[in-house]
Amino acid sequence: MTEPILTTGDYELEERSSLRRVAGLSTELTDVTEVEYRRLRLERVVLVGVWTSGTSEQARNSMEELARLAVTAGSEVLDGLIQRRPSADPATYIGSGKVAELREVVQSTGADTVICDGELSPGQLRQLEDKLKVKVVDRTALILDIFAQHARSRDGKAQVELAQLSYLLPRLRGWGEALSRQVGGRAAGGVGIGGRGPGETKIELDRRRIRNRMSKLRREIGAMKQIRETQRGSRRRNETPAVAIVGYTNAGKSSLLNALTGAGVLVEDALFATLDPTTRRASTADGRAYTLTDTVGFVRHLPHQLVEAFRSTLEETAGADLLVHVVDASDAMPEDQIAAVREVLVEIGEKQQGPMPRELLVVNKTDAAGDLALARLRHLLPDAVFVSAQRGDGMDKLAARIAELLPRPEAEVELLVPYVDGSLVARIHAEGEVLAEEHTPDGTRLHARVGAELATVVRPFLLVAGGETR
Repeated sequence: MTEPILTTGDYELEERSSLRRVAGLSTELTDVTEVEYRRLRLERVVLVGVWTSGTSEQARNSMEELARLAVTAGSEVLDGLIQRRPSADPATYIGSGKVAELREVVQSTGADTVICDGELSPGQLRQLEDKLKVKVVDRTALILDIFAQHARSRDGKAQVELAQLSYLLPRLRGWGEALSRQVGGRAAGGVGIGGRGPGETKIELDRRRIRNRMSKLRREIGAMKQIRETQRGSRRRNETPAVAIVGYTNAGKSSLLNALTGAGVLVEDALFATLDPTTRRASTADGRAYTLTDTVGFVRHLPHQLVEAFRSTLEETAGADLLVHVVDASDAMPEDQIAAVREVLVEIGEKQQGPMPRELLVVNKTDAAGDLALARLRHLLPDAVFVSAQRGDGMDKLAARIAELLPRPEAEVELLVPYVDGSLVARIHAEGEVLAEEHTPDGTRLHARVGAELATVVRPFLLVAGGETR
């Protein structure tokens, strides 16, 4: 019996599954101002959210998604609380009464971390930690931690670190009087020996170091952006259409890429399994080549630090000819997922100062959704293609729909290419659209559609009315 062939994604999944956190073995510094950023240690957590708008079902789905995010980060979720109020409390996020209740839950469960379903201000973070006596993490820091765990490429790691430092900078604070009270020169006149510092507090030194690191990361990301621009420019010169797969995290984008191209990229039933974009070449049934790119997934309230840091990667979507927007049919509220993805796409489009590409909605995981849910989605999304990337259902229809929406080469030509120039025939097949082909004693006769650049290259082989080349 032969062993199955493992893909790159299989190896990466095996590596990721082999890593497990062991409590109590950390040698991390207790003074978090001594490190580049505050590393999260999420182990036993209690979730807390504030329901300010929307339905109770939406509030519950948001908390369930927060729980999935926490599990993805390596945590054990012990309990969850939600409070209905017009707006988050400016001091403690949930109000003093709920803080007391939350503290009792933390003590009774033995939790070491509280995760809030929202972005906390530095003041809210400080107040909650002082009152609860455990680590407090907000939704933004949680997502950043997941990104830090899953980033693999040099580009992805740099973008995640930049996002983490952007988040940390306004929240940096000194722990301990000695670290935050150093002064310099005559300002320390009455302090005595040991009170005269370098002129900066410890927190100011940390801020300066972080700003310097952020500047270096931006330069590195800018250099890597130039490399991607060169690659995209090469594809544009070859007039190869580009398709970008976008969608909510864990909607099945990587599975779709594998089903369409056999790419073998990592597929995992977890949020943000894919961070580094993967581009593969594909072709339509009539032989037209195009590229297919799997992009990072989106989520409700995606941190703006991530959108900013990953802007160069997300530009793949703005520069595409077609967006394949994947929707999870098994999700409780897929329309909310669609709205969240489109919100980020609009933000990217505004930064690019141009219109977004055409969108093709693809409802995936039909095998995991009930008949009633599918009927509702077919009514809600009449133009969508319904598929199951895992089982292969509807993939032929999706491939045909992509081919239909791809831009076609502009120039229609009749050619007679000598057999000694066979490489040109291969290029026309790869970059153009061959409508008819005939092998004659004088060479290969082609009726094809080609782009502007290729039309210039094939000009010497054009046929005139009498069948002669010009």
